[in-house]
Amino acid sequence: MPPRSNPTARQARLGAELRKLREAAGFTTKEAGALLGGNQAQISHIEAGRWGVSATRVRQLATHYEASNTQLVDALCAMAEERGKGWWEDYRSALAPGFLDVAELEHQATYLRSLQTVTIPGLLQTADYVWAIHNGRVPRLPAAVTELRAEFRLKRSRILERDTPPPFEAFIHEAALRMRFGGREVTRAQLRHLRDVSDRRTVTVRVIPFTYEGFIEATQPVLYAGGPVDELDTVRLDSALGGRSLYADTALRKYRAQFEVAEQAALGAEASLQLIRDIEKEL
Repeated sequence: MPPRSNPTARQARLGAELRKLREAAGFTTKEAGALLGGNQAQISHIEAGRWGVSATRVRQLATHYEASNTQLVDALCAMAEERGKGWWEDYRSALAPGFLDVAELEHQATYLRSLQTVTIPGLLQTADYVWAIHNGRVPRLPAAVTELRAEFRLKRSRILERDTPPPFEAFIHEAALRMRFGGREVTRAQLRHLRDVSDRRTVTVRVIPFTYEGFIEATQPVLYAGGPVDELDTVRLDSALGGRSLYADTALRKYRAQFEVAEQAALGAEASLQLIRDIEKEL
């Protein structure tokens, strides 16, 4: 089987975690390849996500590496055994890989936390709000592309309607609530939707008010996706130039700390809902 030319972010993540285990054990790729009865290229392809690897081989490598974190090894084996195709795969030839990576990340997360200062989190956006955001891009996208991206974003929100949805905590700056993307009526409807989804037991919306006098270092949307173990958490950063996923230990520590700051800065859930109501009435 030829190597994958474009591994998904999840496939690349599995390979990256296996590389961490190998490096921590002090093995070279040549030595690791020999453990599997192969060569250096085999390990390089696996660690880059270009080749699939079975759970049996993951355990074999973990044993040779003397990996002591059994929960992490079990989680990596589960990743290796994933075979089902998610709904986002239907868009693989139509959208850039980054769009699909976000949908897969959300789908696999055990919990989600979002921090945004200018726009409403994608999972909580209404259809009209989504259209307003995409129509404001420069240069303007063709109508067909806008329609496809809007459709995809709205489908992502269905994870919150699953029988067992991942808990989702959204920290939204008051500035984002007052932005009138699409006009007053679109904004009012978006604020009503925020209040409605907050009634779900797994969704929490907390607002960081203008009165907070500290600094929140979130100049771009931040999505923190919890993994089955802490080591498999992922941070997703999005910008006008594209998105990127971070999972180095230092990055995870930094953004965990950032959300701790957001927790201190934000109003409680009930006070946040009241502020949303007040802003809605002002429009």
